[in-house]
Amino acid sequence: MGKLQSKTSFHTSKYRADGCVEGTGPVGAVRRHSPAHADAVTSVAALKPDLCVSGGRDKSVAVCSWRSGAALRHFVGHEREVTKVTCALDTNRVFSASRDKTVMMWELHGTSGPSQHFLGHDLVVTGLAVSPDAFQLCTGSRDNTMCKWDIETGECLGRAAISRNLVTHLCWVPGEPYVIQASEDKTIRIWDSRELQVAHAFPAKRHIQTCCDVSQDGRYCLSSSSGSAGEGGEATLWDLRQTRTRVCEYKGHFQTTTSCVFLPRGPGLTPSIATSSYDSTVKVWDRDAGACLATLCLEGSGPLASLAVCDSSTLLCASFNSGIHVLQMSDGMDPALEEVAVF
Repeated sequence: MGKLQSKTSFHTSKYRADGCVEGTGPVGAVRRHSPAHADAVTSVAALKPDLCVSGGRDKSVAVCSWRSGAALRHFVGHEREVTKVTCALDTNRVFSASRDKTVMMWELHGTSGPSQHFLGHDLVVTGLAVSPDAFQLCTGSRDNTMCKWDIETGECLGRAAISRNLVTHLCWVPGEPYVIQASEDKTIRIWDSRELQVAHAFPAKRHIQTCCDVSQDGRYCLSSSSGSAGEGGEATLWDLRQTRTRVCEYKGHFQTTTSCVFLPRGPGLTPSIATSSYDSTVKVWDRDAGACLATLCLEGSGPLASLAVCDSSTLLCASFNSGIHVLQMSDGMDPALEEVAVF
């Protein structure tokens, strides 16, 4: 891909050998708020225009205002680390998966306890996806199974198992009955949720697939790979209509890429994506050309675990050591990425 160049706008920067941006003096200070969690943040998702939901190693689920950093709700009920969080669009419902093998549903304006339990997995639950109509939930686990649930009753509507299919992430295709699934067996699968059957599997990659995302138009899928010492760690773009080969790869992270998301772009602007990695960097990429447009190193954050898109210019990044980072993106010929707050 050639030499990477930083496009961060808030300081003059240079690259260290590990790929991080080394700052020579910030122009604007990062706003620091009380942390949402007492330990590593493992997952973050956008909830409403001004809110986000997160889960952590402290076993709690937090709902915060990403604009002010204020914590609005803390839900406690899991017995072990929360692994994934998600929400049902246009509702006040939040879902969390945990190493305690359970999934719980929480009401934003309800009691502090869970309003629904989804029990049935034998190992840690590592995938969560809510249907576009908010009636069904799909979950995946390291027990090699996918489950479909009725959100209102908590009833398991279907269960499917594939040998060695250790689920790492799930996402629902907008407006469709299909769920995308990433796996430790290095494969991205498309599930038909109606019968809970695999409709298609992309050619296996060389490394564990850690995360997946789907574009809002339902045409493209992203996946990210594990890696170390500069091997692996790429993100991959797939066309859901032409499912034989990958469309593009994004190579530049030095360690495992943990999260990948499509970024909303205005008319006439370059379609782009973002990735986060154990190497403490967040990168923005040209979706079609594969070029790295901006790199931001969150020094001291430790491994970065999860990304969430809040609006056309705001990205949240969950980290192991320093909470949730609020990142601002700018459009134009030279896209910029900067940290503005942390909580």
